[in-house]
Amino acid sequence: MKVKKLWDSFNYAIEGIIYSVRTQRNMKIHMIAALVVLTLCFFYDLSKMELLIITISISMVIMAELMNTAIEFVADATANFYHPLVKLAKNVAAGGVLITAINSVLVGYVIFWDKLKYINFLMIKKVKNTNPYAIFIMLVIVCIATIVIKAIFGEGTPLKGGMPSGHSTIAFSIATMISLITGDPAIVTLSYILAFIVAQSRVDSKVHSIFEVFVGAVFGILITVFLFIVFYIK
Repeated sequence: MKVKKLWDSFNYAIEGIIYSVRTQRNMKIHMIAALVVLTLCFFYDLSKMELLIITISISMVIMAELMNTAIEFVADATANFYHPLVKLAKNVAAGGVLITAINSVLVGYVIFWDKLKYINFLMIKKVKNTNPYAIFIMLVIVCIATIVIKAIFGEGTPLKGGMPSGHSTIAFSIATMISLITGDPAIVTLSYILAFIVAQSRVDSKVHSIFEVFVGAVFGILITVFLFIVFYIK
């Protein structure tokens, strides 16, 4: 009987996590980010301390989001009308998630930036004096490739809806171009923040799902890096 109760406890906990991922947009984002970071860990020789810090940071973000979701559910279940304390409780819980998310970004920057910049050094050196006409041609190629993929999936229009998100593809493509040309950490960070805002706006406006936006972002980054390699790495 005790074993069954323990097993049921695990099932309830896993059920709660799955429900949160299925219904909460931010939890989907956190999970995708965690998968990306953990995948990167396979490609770099990280120390035990670095791996420990990364796993703790990921766990903190997911745990904070789960607590935030639980607080929202309890608040909505107990309050049938607007109450300022309920609003404050939700805001405070969301603030906790924000702090853990900012901490995870800082951890990722400290651990991965030095490792990434050496890989990109040769490419950045090659494209410092990039011909602006070539940049324009690459952007046109990205746009055409996006339209072709949309046509293959047969969903939405070139400018609205469908797989992948065209706005996200172009935004992250431009951010990647800027990053490869400049190599400046501040400019790189700002470029991808702007690209993320564009992608987020497509989700908020209910034109695209999070998955369509994510696929668009990944596609924009990969095809841009591929084009730079083809054009400039000899």
